[in-house]
Amino acid sequence: MKFIKNLFITIFFFGIANECLAQIKKDTLNVLFVGNSYTYYSNLPHLVSLISDSTKVKLITSKSTAGGAKLSDHWYGNKGLKSKEAIINGNYDIVVLQGSSSEAVKKKDEFFKYSKKLSDLVKASGAKPYLYVPWPPKKFPQFQEKITESYQQASKESDCGLVMVGEAWKLAKTLRPDIQLYLPDGSHPTDLGAFLTACAFVNTLSGELPKNLPDRFFITDSDGKEVMLFRENSMNIAFCLKVIQGL
Repeated sequence: MKFIKNLFITIFFFGIANECLAQIKKDTLNVLFVGNSYTYYSNLPHLVSLISDSTKVKLITSKSTAGGAKLSDHWYGNKGLKSKEAIINGNYDIVVLQGSSSEAVKKKDEFFKYSKKLSDLVKASGAKPYLYVPWPPKKFPQFQEKITESYQQASKESDCGLVMVGEAWKLAKTLRPDIQLYLPDGSHPTDLGAFLTACAFVNTLSGELPKNLPDRFFITDSDGKEVMLFRENSMNIAFCLKVIQGL
């Protein structure tokens, strides 16, 4: 009888342990970012992962990027990219595909073709594809509507999700015209622009956004030292959260 009782207890706790492990696995998502400088500026993937620490879903991020890369470059392995290999072999839950804002408007057929090819490859690997909807050049804010329309069409044709970053930028500029989201080149994001972008990703990929966030984030370097990755004033942090919640 004592043996049976001990066996029951062992099975019971083994079941709890397995359930806990399953929960841990469920609440962790491996995310690959495939893109160009709009993805790697200001360490966007790192920032996404750090912000997700304040949600119920931890996003573990990595990237395959090259400056100026279009979706076709990722498909053919141009610029030294190995994005297809990463998608196939990386055991990812989510793959984010980021093309340039110009190709979605000026080379729509090519954009649709390779967003479909890459999305199909992602789904074949067992992951879910998302398209990263970018912002237009600072001089041409009117292009946002065309960019969004192209990405929405690509999403329908490729059966993938959308992360509406460009629309978040548009709303932020509407609410605060003086907000500095662009670097002086009028194209790439400032650290604040990258933070707003990261919040859009965390909200979409994890299904939630924290009500409050710290004004600085740290990472541990290869020597085990804590290094500041991002710092911003609390007013701008709160504003970015408000923008994403208002989408």
